[in-house]
Amino acid sequence: MTKLSVNINKIATLRNSRGGNVPNLLQVAKDIQEFGAEGITIHPRPDERHIRYQDAYDLKPIVTTEYNIEGNPIQKFMDLVLDIKPTQVTLVPDAVDAITSNAGWDTISNQSYLQEVIAEFKNTGIRTSIFIDTDLKLIEAAAKTGADRIELYTEHFAKEYEKGNKDAVKPYTEAAILAHDLGLGINAGHDLSLDNIKFFKENIPNLAEVSIGHALISESIYLGLENVVNMYLHRLQ
Repeated sequence: MTKLSVNINKIATLRNSRGGNVPNLLQVAKDIQEFGAEGITIHPRPDERHIRYQDAYDLKPIVTTEYNIEGNPIQKFMDLVLDIKPTQVTLVPDAVDAITSNAGWDTISNQSYLQEVIAEFKNTGIRTSIFIDTDLKLIEAAAKTGADRIELYTEHFAKEYEKGNKDAVKPYTEAAILAHDLGLGINAGHDLSLDNIKFFKENIPNLAEVSIGHALISESIYLGLENVVNMYLHRLQ
């Protein structure tokens, strides 16, 4: 069964838009886990425009499932992760001014850099994952970094699926098969939703975990958070 990790960045965005502590990020994280989700994901950025660095610390005792922290491994981010020691760190090469993650790692040109970063995380027992596109050469290079997993960047699939192009999943299937053969675990995320998650899961062998935030929170506005979490879980069975 594929695990569901819920990205709660959008909850922090809503909180920050008014100041104060509504919605309460920690309570939402507790509730999401009680509703059945198997993980909580956050992606703190240097400007702290949604998740704040203090949130990452405050969530540590709250997250009793899997705690996944995403981000570009600048020194401030690395220090945070090494101090908190979450279940998993997902390395994402996003620029400081990026609205959202928009590309995976070039694991060939960044090979030695990723090896150094990953070794530092793994030395403290943190599972590592690399945000990546479906290029098979990049998957092969990812296996040489020492990473435990890859996270397939699924925006292209989601956009094409919405247009009716189900063949768009094929590169992801091929990437997952190769990754598994190379000993890498397979995660996925970005623009996965209730509309496309079942089809994606059925076509990605050995899919260990999906991280979903924007769509899940948006759908929850209409359908209710508990309902939406359980709808995802049902589709992932």
